[in-house]
Amino acid sequence: MTEKFMEMLTATRRTVFVLTALLLSAVTLQAASDYKSSPEYLALRDSMHHAFNDGDSARFFTSVHKLQRYLMKQNDMHAYYTQRCNEIVFELNRQNIFEAYMLSVRLSQELTERKLDKEMYMAINMMGHIYHFSGNNASAKRCFWEVIRMMEKEGYQESIPPIYMNLVNIVINEDPNEALRLIDQAASLAHESSPEREFDIEARRTLAYYRMGDMERFDKGYHEYKEGEAKGLSSVHGRSLEVYHLTRQGKIEEAIRLADESLDDRLSTMAEIYASAGRWKEAFETQKKDMEETDSINSLLLSSSLQGIQTELQRYEQESEETHRHLYGVVAIATLLLLLVLALVYIVKTRQRHLREMRKAYQRAVESDKMKTVFIQNVSHEVRTPLNVISGFAQVMADPERDITPEEHRYMSDMVVHNSNRITLMLDEILMISAQESAAKEEKVAIRCNEFLRNIMKQFHINSSKKNLVSINYETELTDDQEVNTSKHVLRTIAFQLLDNAIKNTDKGTITLKASVADTQFMLAVEDTGIGVPTEEADHIFERFVKLDPFKEGLGIGLSFCRTMAQRIGGDVYLDQSHTGSGARFVLTLPL
Repeated sequence: MTEKFMEMLTATRRTVFVLTALLLSAVTLQAASDYKSSPEYLALRDSMHHAFNDGDSARFFTSVHKLQRYLMKQNDMHAYYTQRCNEIVFELNRQNIFEAYMLSVRLSQELTERKLDKEMYMAINMMGHIYHFSGNNASAKRCFWEVIRMMEKEGYQESIPPIYMNLVNIVINEDPNEALRLIDQAASLAHESSPEREFDIEARRTLAYYRMGDMERFDKGYHEYKEGEAKGLSSVHGRSLEVYHLTRQGKIEEAIRLADESLDDRLSTMAEIYASAGRWKEAFETQKKDMEETDSINSLLLSSSLQGIQTELQRYEQESEETHRHLYGVVAIATLLLLLVLALVYIVKTRQRHLREMRKAYQRAVESDKMKTVFIQNVSHEVRTPLNVISGFAQVMADPERDITPEEHRYMSDMVVHNSNRITLMLDEILMISAQESAAKEEKVAIRCNEFLRNIMKQFHINSSKKNLVSINYETELTDDQEVNTSKHVLRTIAFQLLDNAIKNTDKGTITLKASVADTQFMLAVEDTGIGVPTEEADHIFERFVKLDPFKEGLGIGLSFCRTMAQRIGGDVYLDQSHTGSGARFVLTLPL
């Protein structure tokens, strides 16, 4: 019971120190130059560091932009882009995920445009931290491994150990042995190229021993840490080591007091200490308080984002009063936002019901809290972009002094409609998640397959934003009187989701919806000539919030929803790995 409770506690830990440490690790990548000893540079650098550590956004952005202009004059592009990364880290520390994501996208685009391939690892590293912060650990690990590969290629050996430690923070709860292997690699590299990092790495190793329950090696590591501390060495993990050492000695109250005073993740650590001492009620109450604080932060972030969007909507409404079309757009967006808030409130209320029983409800609450955080952050990323597009084009179209050609007007109108459809689709996906777990048994009726699917194709073709670039076809091996006994709602929803997934990943070529019958099964296949799916990602893409390309539209839940709903009515959805040629082939099977 103790081990399971400890696992649940450690699963909620945050890695804030990794983000704050990134500021210093990135700076060490800069090559030594004469200007770095100048009073002007040192003053600019120190001003930026102090503002970063204080979390003062006004001072930080003013000072970091001054430092960036100075570095540009010195033609030190590596140092310049390091400071661009610090902007992203600062936004992450403030939990402004959407702003950090947009800064990372702009950084990647700029590095690509300037053909600075040697510095591209910076953008990938930042995206890895954003993924980790959002709870998408699989994508975060892929990013960090790619960063290590690029650093090794470009000769940045001295800066690879911190990237290994980022991986350690991800895998420590999943695979402690793998975490120790990564720590060994980081320590080996640090010993050769950056000895100043060794003490901090060894302190992290000692924390890993505690996580694994290897108290003999933890005690030995703590003793070595104290010897290093006596020599003037320090580590960002020092306070955590002191807290767990006190816990080992049975000084629970002292450990609780120190954790409360000095640790960023104080509540989750305190809950863990209570749990290790068998004080389950206090552990539960402390963890519950931690989750309530997390809920409060998430609500504040969502409220802030919605307030920003609402301000844009008010400005848009004032400028578009001359036409009914703009007014209808404002009403539609306001309605979508209201439904979004109601959906999120429903999800929060549903999760809170699971806190009534102590140990069993505890694990459910932790898992639900993780999923909700990822959900809010993904929605925040995806909603703001189409709203900004709608608002921007609406302002242009509403400006009586701007001379707009018919072609420009048609293009802007198409973009407004397209992004409105994007928001509608995202809202549908949100409602799908909230309804998926509680949906009643679907009513099955006899459906004439060809007639039903042709209507779907007609409607999808009308709403498609790429109908002039992509040919959308329907092929059938069925007679017009062929029927299938299933849910109309589920079949229509899955067909639309598979077609929408195909159009997102196909810029030109064809998309074909094929219907057939094999043995006693109805088969519906969607084939495209798009970018395809790597073999190793065949199952991964059916997980929630997974997108192989982070810059594509959508929340990454469509395929997961399709498979779940198909299985609910006795069928399945899978990727046909035997498909040859370009693109991908997704198949829905249903019993006749």
